[in-house]
Amino acid sequence: MMLSLTSPSPIILFSSSSLHPHHTNSSSSSSLLLKCSKNGAAAEDEEAAKRPSTEAKSSSTSARERRLLRVREEKRRRDYDRAHNYPQWAKIIEDACRDDSELRAVLGDSIGNPELMRKRVEERVRTKGRDFHKSKTGSVLAFKVSFRDFNPIDSFIWFELYGAPSDRDVDLLGSVIQSWYVMGRLGAYNSSNLQLANSSMDYNPLYDSDKAAMVMPSSFHDISDVEFQDNWGRVWVDLGTSDFFAVDVLLNSLTVLSSEYLGIQQVVFGGRRMGDWEEGMTSSEDGYKHFKI
Repeated sequence: MMLSLTSPSPIILFSSSSLHPHHTNSSSSSSLLLKCSKNGAAAEDEEAAKRPSTEAKSSSTSARERRLLRVREEKRRRDYDRAHNYPQWAKIIEDACRDDSELRAVLGDSIGNPELMRKRVEERVRTKGRDFHKSKTGSVLAFKVSFRDFNPIDSFIWFELYGAPSDRDVDLLGSVIQSWYVMGRLGAYNSSNLQLANSSMDYNPLYDSDKAAMVMPSSFHDISDVEFQDNWGRVWVDLGTSDFFAVDVLLNSLTVLSSEYLGIQQVVFGGRRMGDWEEGMTSSEDGYKHFKI
């Protein structure tokens, strides 16, 4: 009976220690499990934090690739349409633009768009008329200047051109005459007040406004429309109180106009009739044109 009372205790102790050798203190196990759980959660959070940026980067890259692919596809389609469906007349006009600055200016930014090119050409043909294909260039020869009893307050100024003027030529020469007249009306041709003409501009010259105000003003009085018959043009003028400085300004302007844009053979100041000019012949069917001042 003594053995049976004392034996259970060692057996129980042995069993608790030997049957479960890996079991430790319950508090230590709980803390270890909690620590592992926290470390795992932290790792998952860190991985989750990295994942959105990687996914966003991947999404951004694919979107960019899709855009580039779409651009390449559109360019390939345009090239195909240009090679197979582009109108032959549009190709011819584009080739002509390389050597024709006027045609290139007409088309402007419409090159590559056949429909817009067609509209630009049609508009130009309507405004230019039959002279659209007529080429006009300046003259390498200086024009001749002569005076025939020129009366500055009642005389014609005559212009002999190399051929009958186109509408463009009429506008060019008429615009120069109109500008010359407007400047004269504003008193520009007054040689009594040329304070800076002979001054050196190196040392900040002084301009005397009071002196300019005291000079007697000069004014261009009157002018007619610019008329053309065949290759001759004329304009009647009344220079008024403008002096001959106005004539120098006009000739300087006509010199550049003739050499760069519209060839002029001669300019005659004065005279009542030049060439085959016929008074009263104002029909466009007879070659008459005019520019309204």
